[in-house]
Amino acid sequence: MKIKLASLFLFIVVMLIGCNNPASNGVQNIVDNVEAQFDYALGEIEKVKTDSLLWPRSVEKGAITMVPSKDWTSGFFPGNLWMLYELTQNDKWKELAMDYTLPLEPEKWNDDNHDIGFKMYCSFGHAIKYSDDPKLKEILIQSAKTLSTRYNPVVGCIRSWNSLTEQWAYPVIIDNMMNLELLMWAAKETGNEGFREIAIKHAQTTMKNHFRDDYSCYHVVGYNPETGAAEKKNTHQGYADDSDWTRGQGWALYGYTMMYRETGMEEFLNQAIHVAQYLINEADIKNGDVPYWDFDAPNIPNEPKDASAAAVISSALFELYQYSKDQEHYDVAKKLLDTMSSDDFFAKTGENGGFLLKHSTGSKPYNSEIDVPLVYADYYFLESLIKYKAMHKI
Repeated sequence: MKIKLASLFLFIVVMLIGCNNPASNGVQNIVDNVEAQFDYALGEIEKVKTDSLLWPRSVEKGAITMVPSKDWTSGFFPGNLWMLYELTQNDKWKELAMDYTLPLEPEKWNDDNHDIGFKMYCSFGHAIKYSDDPKLKEILIQSAKTLSTRYNPVVGCIRSWNSLTEQWAYPVIIDNMMNLELLMWAAKETGNEGFREIAIKHAQTTMKNHFRDDYSCYHVVGYNPETGAAEKKNTHQGYADDSDWTRGQGWALYGYTMMYRETGMEEFLNQAIHVAQYLINEADIKNGDVPYWDFDAPNIPNEPKDASAAAVISSALFELYQYSKDQEHYDVAKKLLDTMSSDDFFAKTGENGGFLLKHSTGSKPYNSEIDVPLVYADYYFLESLIKYKAMHKI
């Protein structure tokens, strides 16, 4: 009888441990697989990289797509290496992360678009956690200065693109919420409240003009730069102007969750909670399924999925749960992480061009990066995994 009770106790313990892990084999197994895949990826990258095309973005037609520093995705791969270092404490990954981070320095002067936040904070923002070199912070501060030059106080927003002027005189996209973290960091680091004021005003203006009554959001709002009026509300990467481009909803959730963390302003927490509820009302998200690229895409279920959207949403919900204490926020984040960690989406070592996640969609309307790996999907997947691991102290 004692043997049976002991066996039953061991079974319960094993089941409880399994329930706390984002995949049946546990967090450590996922980390081991990530490490093995990155070893493979670096070997593949060595075959195709050049002095200017240093950073992997995707795989199309069987070949790794490499990009220059000016590409909006260039900061994600070094960010992935920094997060792998955080997960393993293996100095090899720290050294490689720095090797892929430092060549991005010239981008601190690139004022061509808003994406400097993605490029610099996703790379140098990690580097400053593990190095006391003051130059790294100086690079980030200059990056914030450059980003702030794109702010128009009449509009109350940072301009997104300089192109597409025939469509929008002053375009602002929901993605731009993600770049505000750089400004909030710079405000704290320098004591320059101007950075903070720009970030807060941008978030407030976006909250006013980008969202519909159900807290879904438009992708692009076109402003009049002379009057500040919101004149157009459209999409560039979604199915239609009135549809819900999935990754854009993720950017919104993440952006307002982050802004609450950085400011403590209840209006941002409330906005994040409303956006989360909108997302959770979508069956795919509620059930932990990787969503289609647009919630309103016309040919569902014969539409491509977007694992990058799932990764952004999962990471954001894990953080939001810490503020909202709404169990559903945690449960949905966990379900999404489980799904991304499954064989259906998590690539086997030596496949998928060395990327972690399969089945992301970059821009369906422009027939670009359809059902492929994307470096930023891996970034937010790793971020989600790290948040889960920290919450459970494993």
